[in-house]
Amino acid sequence: MEGNIAVGVNMQLTKEEQSIYDGEQGEVLQKAMEILVALGQIYDAEKLIPIKSVQVAGVSYKNLGRPGIEFLEWWVEHGADVKAFSTLNPAGIDLKRWKELGFSEDFSVNQQYIVDLYQKMGIVPTCTCTPYELGNLPKFGDHIGWSESSAVSFANSYIGARTNREGGPSALAAALIGKTPCYGYHLDEERMASSVFIVDAKMTRDSDFGALGVLAGKETKKGIPYFRGLPDMMSYNFKQLGASMAASGSVALYHVDGQTPEARTRNMIAEANEVYAIEDLKDAYAYLNTGSEKIDLVSMGCPHASMEEIMIISQMLKGKSVKVPLWITTSQATACQASSYGYKDVIEGSGAKLITDTCMVVSPIEEFGYDTVATNSAKGCYYMQSWCKVRTRYGGMRQCVDAALTGRWSE
Repeated sequence: MEGNIAVGVNMQLTKEEQSIYDGEQGEVLQKAMEILVALGQIYDAEKLIPIKSVQVAGVSYKNLGRPGIEFLEWWVEHGADVKAFSTLNPAGIDLKRWKELGFSEDFSVNQQYIVDLYQKMGIVPTCTCTPYELGNLPKFGDHIGWSESSAVSFANSYIGARTNREGGPSALAAALIGKTPCYGYHLDEERMASSVFIVDAKMTRDSDFGALGVLAGKETKKGIPYFRGLPDMMSYNFKQLGASMAASGSVALYHVDGQTPEARTRNMIAEANEVYAIEDLKDAYAYLNTGSEKIDLVSMGCPHASMEEIMIISQMLKGKSVKVPLWITTSQATACQASSYGYKDVIEGSGAKLITDTCMVVSPIEEFGYDTVATNSAKGCYYMQSWCKVRTRYGGMRQCVDAALTGRWSE
């Protein structure tokens, strides 16, 4: 390395990085570098490393409010322009159909303004929590700077890329500099499993993986779980397992014996670890099912529904009519493809809606007056109960579609 930063603990900067930190390349880059250096100091990073892409969270007006807008305005007014390919997390509304769906005008105008501010900095306004399905797809071993919890888990675990769970400001700073501090999950030794879960529970429904994640997340908290005994999994099973662990325990990386890439190539279990036996999932389902049998809304697509999931749901809805609102949330790009394949016509022909840009977690769902929302997302249940004060019913795709068709929840 070419030099030690004056205020650093053990962190070294190159000549170019030092120049940015000293303000020689403008105030925007200086502020971004200060954020990254401060983060590196906190976690004893020795250096910054280049990253292939960024996924930026902190988008919904529900979470940002006016202070968040003012924070973003400063960067735009001072000419911020990202260096790393960057995509955007979900917003709080469907940007195209907000009025039709009943979102308030004040909320929606502010939300669109936030997305516009990000776009002015060069961030692609994908408004999705599944960027890996829209071109922001890292390779095994790539260093990235992602922030949305389920996306971080999927990238680390299913793909084998390397990212910490960035906050909104640090993700933006990483995008502007094109680098991130080298600590945590960027390091080989920090990716070893800290606990082992031996799964004896029957995993027969797609909802079982989200339920398992709730139990594992609560046990391991911020650790790295290693699963044994799981059947062959579909990509959406990995997505739901990781999302629920991120919600219930802040898990950002997990391994599945013989299935995730690092678990296939080397021993990923640390010498000192805790072992848990999962005999059944009853406690998880009891925690997630707090609502009445009468369903007011069915919400699917948290994380955002993939083309495969949309196809499956459309097959279940073909020739039928829903009795209560059914919202399937996804990205605009995926919805556009679904429309070209005829899936959207089938879904909306049933009375259901293919919603884009948002999901129930970051939308102002509490303003709609729903008492009980049915969902196939354990993560969605977790946050709807805690953030939105909405009661939930949790199950698989088939159960949720049946609830939309009948207006009732059945086991």
